[in-house]
Amino acid sequence: MTQPPLPDPNYDTAPDPAPLFILSFRQRDEIAALAGRSGWQAIAARRSDGAVERYNASGAALAVVDARGALSEGLAATAALGAAVAQRGGALLVLVSRGDVGALASLYEAGATHFLSSPHSEGEFVEALRFAARHVGRRGGEPVAPLGWRIDASGAVRLTPALADLLDAPAAPTPRWLLGHVHPDDRATALAAWRRLRASGTPTAFAHDLAALGRVVEHLQHDPATGTTEAVVERLGAAPEAAVILRDALSGVRDAAGARRWLDRQLGEGRGIQAALIALNRFDIVNTAYGRTAGDGLLRAAQRRIEEVAADLFGRGAVVARMGGSEFLLAVEDSPARIELAAGRCAEGLARPFVAGGAVAVLGCRIGIAPARLPDETAASLLRRAGEALAIARASDSLTIHVAREGEAGPSLDTLAVDLRNAIDRGEIDIVFQPQVAIGSGAIVGVEALARWEHPVLGPLGAETLFAAADRADLSIGLSDHIQRTALARAAAWPAALAKLRLAINLTAADIARPGFADIFLDRVDASGFARGRLTVEITESGLIEDLGIAAALLSELRSAGCRVAIDDFGTGYSSLAYLKALPLDYLKIDKKLAQDIAGSTRDRIVVRGVIDMARSLGLAVIAEGVETPEQLDLLAKEGCQYYQGYLCAEPLDVAALAALITTRKE
Repeated sequence: MTQPPLPDPNYDTAPDPAPLFILSFRQRDEIAALAGRSGWQAIAARRSDGAVERYNASGAALAVVDARGALSEGLAATAALGAAVAQRGGALLVLVSRGDVGALASLYEAGATHFLSSPHSEGEFVEALRFAARHVGRRGGEPVAPLGWRIDASGAVRLTPALADLLDAPAAPTPRWLLGHVHPDDRATALAAWRRLRASGTPTAFAHDLAALGRVVEHLQHDPATGTTEAVVERLGAAPEAAVILRDALSGVRDAAGARRWLDRQLGEGRGIQAALIALNRFDIVNTAYGRTAGDGLLRAAQRRIEEVAADLFGRGAVVARMGGSEFLLAVEDSPARIELAAGRCAEGLARPFVAGGAVAVLGCRIGIAPARLPDETAASLLRRAGEALAIARASDSLTIHVAREGEAGPSLDTLAVDLRNAIDRGEIDIVFQPQVAIGSGAIVGVEALARWEHPVLGPLGAETLFAAADRADLSIGLSDHIQRTALARAAAWPAALAKLRLAINLTAADIARPGFADIFLDRVDASGFARGRLTVEITESGLIEDLGIAAALLSELRSAGCRVAIDDFGTGYSSLAYLKALPLDYLKIDKKLAQDIAGSTRDRIVVRGVIDMARSLGLAVIAEGVETPEQLDLLAKEGCQYYQGYLCAEPLDVAALAALITTRKE
């Protein structure tokens, strides 16, 4: 088991218990006690709020999420903790009920590294911890030096070096001296916790204010055999009067907790803050391919590019903070137009290649922006709305920046997530079809199936919003399954006028990552009665997982079974030529923004020409999306594009309108 180094000569030379962070919604105390009996120093939480911050402050490399009987909460907590654990080179053990083992793939995708299903014995749990700890050792992960103290049977007090420095400890501190650092209002609570610990031997904890640190939680455990009492001091937040602003340990920018406090102060003073959440694309791929050191360097480089934009536009007035994982905050008191300008420059800067592990990596980003809604805005509500805007941008196949507009009405993504589950059950998510037209003949040769939800308040909602809400509700796979089944059922029942059309269906990242998905999908197609030979599966760059080999194998299997394969939204700014080299493709679909720009400058037209020439050299047919004007169509035809879809032909249509359109065009 990896032990944290304690070089302080005032500490005993025997290794100290390694810190272990535990998040259990129902059995926190029981798990903490078991971990303590097994030689761990448990830092346990019952609520997921602030779990990332508490994990980071705990000093632990190993974390446990107890998802037994609380799968949705456990999956959300795993997703929240996964990036923080990975950054530290740690391990994340998830406990699941036997009936939930089918969710292991989702938990693994969210960031779990190890699993243990219930029921299990104490010995099996301890062995799982040891196995996960060995994993930490192999990855080179290290817990950070903890804040803590120990009192032995003789009453001698030992402090960790970090805590001794913070409290300016004397050479021989006493228990009374230690208690003197607890705020007078909290001393009764501290003594009560001490008595509970001595009476029961069960690990316990209490919260109090500590002058040097602000609000802290002390996690206590007692060893009756040696008479030793130990504590890990978990920092919940810096004292408001602290002169030094907490900085994120990796990037050097303001940390998430500090950023939230800054936002609350500014909003409390009625300032019109604009907040932009910036999430790097494909960071996990770089971390996996080139290692943690390269990934850490990339995060620092990304931070510098964001800070350069902030300094250029706002001087010293903006706050840049790393909120966790590969997500950053840019916040400033300024106009909506200026924060959107800053977001655009950040997107441009982060689209430039990075050097990672001796190789060149192209990432890009997605950005969600929210303006403060005064006078009732708080940091939590502002960040929630920025996060919702970011989720919409991430769910989009081509959108880089999404703004939550001032005065925007309607339910939040959280509300939509609740409504979505009921909407699927009631069959309210339907399918419309957008025609795909052969440029040479003008004939409609196929359609793309698109999801639509007629929301009772917001009206028609498209796939971008649907999948953003589905991510909140852990329904991405369920929504994708529903859309595919519905599209296939509609197409299988098409009238004779549509009998020769091809059908294009979108696959998501979750689909591609599912074990055995090719068999699942082909069985679904065959059960619908729709011919495999008339089906095209479309994937986007955002739908490709880290291992292109897995994606290539899946698509090869579908292609061998008679389907065709298209890569969608090519040219959004971050598309990689590696996809064209590695994947078995039949079509390349040019993103609508790129297709529409062909009517712009000469440079725009040259870019489109290059994409079309490259695709045709690889034997791929080219489909242009979003074509709206005859001029765009004419220029695309001159460059050799074979197919198009867009409002120039028709908006997405239901079956009856589609049949009527085809009949009219034949007349």
